[in-house]
Amino acid sequence: MYRKPVLDDIGAMQAIVKKEVEEGIILPRSDDELATNIRSYIVAEQNGEIIGYTALHIHSPRLGEIRSLVVKEGHRGKGIGTSLVTRAVREAEALGLYDVLALTYNAPFFEALGFKEIPKESIPEHKIWADCIKCKHFPVCNEISLIKTVR
Repeated sequence: MYRKPVLDDIGAMQAIVKKEVEEGIILPRSDDELATNIRSYIVAEQNGEIIGYTALHIHSPRLGEIRSLVVKEGHRGKGIGTSLVTRAVREAEALGLYDVLALTYNAPFFEALGFKEIPKESIPEHKIWADCIKCKHFPVCNEISLIKTVR
């Protein structure tokens, strides 16, 4: 089942992403930051347990971004990540966005969903300074930037 999370889900969401945050694969988000942006998230749930999630962050009236995509170990490779991204892209379309951005170490996953690689220089500056500066890999980043046109 897929749904919008509630504030009581924040602890479970933080537990799922802990390893990826420690490894520098996903940016850390505080509980307060998750709470502030809770409406941006979509969670995957199985038997009452959150097993994955992602967020659709809005940068501008034209651009959104897939953020914090994670699926709990033991549930990977079952299409959950694909379903989460697909749902986020549908939400972007419904909101009237034109493009959806993804920054990732796993470009083939996003390319299979119709995303195309773009130069990092084309990413909006406020993205770099608001988020990337928090990353332990900044400024030497080997993430790949991809975009999908949805409108």
